[in-house]
This record gives sequence, C-alpha cells and structure tokens, in this order.
Amino acid sequence: MFDGLHDIDWASMEHAYGSAEEVPALLTALRSPDAGKRRNALDRFYGAVHHQGSVYPSTAASLPFLFELAADGATPDRAVVVALMVSIGRESLDQGFEDDGSEIEYCPPMGCAQAVAFLRERGAEFAGLARDPDPEVRLAAIPGLGLFLDDTDRAVALLRERLAAEEGIAARLRILDAAAALALRLPAASRQVRDWLAGLAADPAQGSATRLAALVQRARCAPDEIGEDMVPAAVGLLRETAGALPVRPVAPAPSRPGPPADGVAPQIAAAFEDLDRHTRVYAPTTALLRTFHEALGARVPERTTVLAEQLSSPDPGSRLDAVRMCGELMRTWRGDHTRLLMLVADQLATADEEVAAEAAAVLEFCHPIAAPAREALAAHVDAQRAAHGPQVWAAAEARLRRSHQEAVRALARLGDRRALPSLLAALDSDVDAWRAVQVAGHLPRSAELVPRLGDHLRRIDFSQQWNEMSANAILTALAALGDPAAVPVVADTLGAAVRHEQHGVTRSALKALGVFGPAAAGAQETIRSLTTATDAHVRPAAVAALWAVGGDLAEVMPLLLVLLDDPITFRINDAADLLGEIGPPAAAALPRLRNLLTHDYEWVRVHSAAALWEIGGRAEAPAVLDALLQAMSQNAATANHAVACLDRMGSLAAPALPLLREQLAQPRRGGRFQSIEHDEALQRVGRTLVTRLDPPAPGAPGPRPA
Repeated sequence: MFDGLHDIDWASMEHAYGSAEEVPALLTALRSPDAGKRRNALDRFYGAVHHQGSVYPSTAASLPFLFELAADGATPDRAVVVALMVSIGRESLDQGFEDDGSEIEYCPPMGCAQAVAFLRERGAEFAGLARDPDPEVRLAAIPGLGLFLDDTDRAVALLRERLAAEEGIAARLRILDAAAALALRLPAASRQVRDWLAGLAADPAQGSATRLAALVQRARCAPDEIGEDMVPAAVGLLRETAGALPVRPVAPAPSRPGPPADGVAPQIAAAFEDLDRHTRVYAPTTALLRTFHEALGARVPERTTVLAEQLSSPDPGSRLDAVRMCGELMRTWRGDHTRLLMLVADQLATADEEVAAEAAAVLEFCHPIAAPAREALAAHVDAQRAAHGPQVWAAAEARLRRSHQEAVRALARLGDRRALPSLLAALDSDVDAWRAVQVAGHLPRSAELVPRLGDHLRRIDFSQQWNEMSANAILTALAALGDPAAVPVVADTLGAAVRHEQHGVTRSALKALGVFGPAAAGAQETIRSLTTATDAHVRPAAVAALWAVGGDLAEVMPLLLVLLDDPITFRINDAADLLGEIGPPAAAALPRLRNLLTHDYEWVRVHSAAALWEIGGRAEAPAVLDALLQAMSQNAATANHAVACLDRMGSLAAPALPLLREQLAQPRRGGRFQSIEHDEALQRVGRTLVTRLDPPAPGAPGPRPA
C-alpha cells in the first residue's frame, strides 16, 4: 500500500496554507481504524489540499494513493474517498478548462490538467466501483462514469445497467445526471443519451422521479430545444413526485448558541452559522431542480411556474429549498417578480418556523423589489408579537426567534415603522442587538432609535479590535437616520477610535460627522488633524468631513489635489467624488482630472470623468462621454456610476443610447456587484434617460417599467 508515497517531494509543493508536506500523513490517516482520526484527516484534506474546490499539484499528486484506498476493501469509509476523487475531478474540469476544452493557465500553476489526465486514464476503474457491493461506494462512483470514462458505448451501457439495477431515488437521479454529463462532455454520446433520456421521460413504467430526472437532464443536454410543453410536463411530474416522497419535518435548528467567543464578532459567528445553514439540502430532488432552473436560464415566467409548484409541496424541506431558489432567481435575473415575491410571502404563514424564517430572509435580501410582500411581513410580525409577547425577538426557541428577527429585518429594510417595536425591544434587551442595528438606518428618523443606538455605541470597548464591526454598523445607522442629536456620541467615538488606532471606526465616524455637516463643527479640530493621517482610508474620509463641516474651499483644495496624485486608486476616486460635489469652484483640479482620463484603471477614469463634468460642464463633455462609454464597455460594474453621470449630462449623453439600450436589454442582472439594489437603480435611471433622450412617438408604448 502506498508504494512511492514518500518518494514524492511533497515539501516542494503547496496547498492552501503553505507546504504540502503533511499530505502523506493525511493519506495514511484516511486508512486509520480510528474514526476520529479519519474524520480529522478528511476535514483537513478538504480544508487545505482541496480548499474550496481548489486543485493544486499536491491535490493531483494524491490521486494515485486515493485510488489505492478506494480499491482496497479493508479501507474504512471507502465511499468518502471515492467522493473526494470525484470532487477533485469535477472541480478540475470546471476550473481548469474553458468551454472549448483549452486549459486555463494559472500563476502559480494548478493541478487541474494533471488530475483530469490521471482520472481519465483510470476511468474504466470507476466501472468496477459503480458495481461495488457497498451501495454508498456505488453512489459516490456513479458520477465518474460520466466525467472520466471516455469509451462512449461502454459508459452508456454501464449507465443503463446501473439504472436497471438501482432502486433508490438518490442513485437513479445520480445515474441520469452522469448520463447528461457524458453527453455534454463527449459529443459522440449526445444523440444516444438524449434519445435514451427522452424515452425514459415518456415511459409510464418508470417512477415519476426517474421520469422527471430524465426530462430535466434531456433539457440540460439541449436547452435550446426546450419547447412549450417542457415546463407543463415537468410540473406534472414534480407534482406526482412530491406525492410519492415521504413528508419529513425540517430538522430542528441548533439550540440557541451562547455568546461568541472572546475576540469573535457576533456578525462573524452568525455568518458561519448561515454558511452552514445554506449548505444543507433537505429534499432529494433539489439538485435536480436546480439543474432544471439552470437549463431554463432567462425564462423567468416558466421558472416562476416551476417554483410555484415547488412551493406547494407538502414537504417542508422541499419548500425551504424552493424558497432559496426563489431568492437566487430574483438575485440573478431581471423581470417582474411580483408573483414570486408573493409566493415566498405566503410561506411566512407556514407552521414550520424554519421555512418562514427562510422566506423572510429572502424577502430581506430582495428588499429593493420586495414592496409587494410588505403587508404579509407586517402581519407575520404582528401575529408573532400577539402570540408570543413583545419580547419575541429574544424568544428562547431558536426557530421562532430567527423567524421573527428575519421578518422584522425585512420589514425594516422596506422603511416600515411597524418594525420599530421589535427593534427597540432588541436594543433594550441587548439580545442579538447587532441584527437590529444593521437595519435601523432604513427606518425614517426616529426619536426612540437614536438615543438607544448612542447608548450601545458608548458601551463599546475600543481597546478590543473585534468590536470594529459593531461600531461601524451603529455609526452607519446613525448617519442614515441623520439626527444631529447623535453628533456628541459620534464625536466621542471618533476620539476613542483615534486613541486606540481603530482606523476602520475612525473612517466610519468621519463619514457620519460629514453627514451632519455644520452641526458637527465642534469636532472640526479633530477632523482637521486627521487630514494628514497615514491610514489609506482615514485621510480621504477626513478631507471629505472637513469640507462638509467647515466648507472652507481654500483649506480643502490643496488636500484634494494631493490625493489626486496618490498612487492608491480609491483615494483618487474619493477625492474626485468630493471635487465633483464642490463643482465649478474646484476648477483648479481640471488639469489633473483630464490627465486621469488616461489612467489604466477604469474605475479611476469613471470617477474622474464624473468630477470633470460637474466642474467643467459642457466644455468637457466629449472627453467625459468617451471615458464613460469605454469604462462601461470594459467593465459592466461601472455602469451605475457612469449612467448616473450620463443622466446629469442631459442631451449631451445622446451618443450613449446604443450602449444604454444594450445594457437594459440584458436579461441577467448587471450593475455594481450584480446586486438587486444596484441593478434596479441602473434600470430605473437608464430607462428614464433613454426616454428623455429618445422619447417614444405619439401613440407608441412607453418603456417597460423597471
């Protein structure tokens, strides 16, 4: 066993955390009789050698020894070893090769090509593993038939054989998934596989889950051939499948966690809990239905129809998975999502609090378009407060607590004051108060919120670096609420942050004081002292606050001109934005801004162009327009900033019409970070601008509303 393992210079290779010299010990531990050692070795292998799907040369070099483990009947947990090999191979194919099959060059080099070459050399061995007496080994090995076996006829014959032999739904779904993978990988197999899948989908002797899987995988093989009858057929089979599968309650949420360990911000701890929650899959057909949605792509109405059926399932787990898919659809694709939002809102009334919580979380994430769900959210919040009391935010039962908190947060994101009582209860009880703070700034100015937020800010110990996230969130909320009553506590926070060298908090406090403007004049000397700070973020924030509070152009202009010459790009952008805010009185910056239109980073060009327009006006229009259009063409993420400037340019922006129409015609969301909020703003401003620049003829329909 493991001949040649120690002949490899593992120390010369790396994994995610440095030297790969530990790999032999990990491989050896995977064969240990001690289950704890095996589990730890597997976790470490996934965490370092196959980190987040990465395939390093050390990962590829491990494959011969993983094959030995899988082939040896004395190896415990052989199925997990086979699953690891398949994962390495699948990720190698996904990450290492372009759609045309050419290898992607990495620096430093990765091991994708090496891994794929080895697995295809040994592809025939997956046939034996797919017939293994251990059903878990067979289940893990089946994908290898589609990914690594290059003999088309043999692969198809094996998949047919396994489908006839396997009775479990999980295995049958995986067999048909492997068949589609084979057809997509090897064109010679395409027609044979597609015909087989079509026959299975139409065969009433097959179970509904098998027929549904065949239908979906057939669509995956040829999405361009999806016809009008595909979705109704899928919905019918989905309904039959839902009726045939057992209904199981969603597994209880973990018991309420204690406070985060010292040095760990509660936001970080919660993020890991969310990550764990979102990796769970509750229904056996979820992966299959994700595949179907991927095949349907931009067909938003058809996908909504499928999701409506998924959300009507009697199985809570199936509905929970479907709620997440609804969020993914609305996050990724444009369209009228009113029906989908209301379908998600209907899940708030379910008896399963885990499903209700997930529905509320999706509505919060989708808050820029979630207004149709406002009344359902308010009714859910009110019903919970009536049934469980005004302190339900801090309920001991974890699922009820999360359901209420997520709904309150979603309602607050909509600016609805009906969220206020629960937010105040959170701030008063200090139970998960940070979750209330994150959304408090979305409510209209509230005399009750500001003093409570100030009290929380005063209690923060700035000698502890991990408190930075909490302080920043409170400062952001106070700035959004805009009540000058908060100035004293923000100014005190600025002083404390400077003393403890909390640069992130210093920047947030400066930005908040800038919002309050002249009302923060008492902090002007502290602000002025920070305009020469060495921290990359603090200095531009101090200059912006100094202008907002004091408004002394003679003092601020030299500082801004220095920032324009800074090598750090976001300092340039911050300075350009402030110069644009100042407008024509900042004419001394025009030469530098013109030079920045040739900068090699498109974001610098966009910010500089916008400032150039605000200061120089019509005389600068040709250069500004050229810079904006080039940036939009090169980097779609700049579109929001560029379109906002084009909107201010009025009729001079007419040459941008073709590119604007192209941007608005995209079915997939664009905008900065591809967020719903940015994309909805992009569509709203873009359509308004197009209508203004090219109004429809009398009697012609207007633009589709965003």
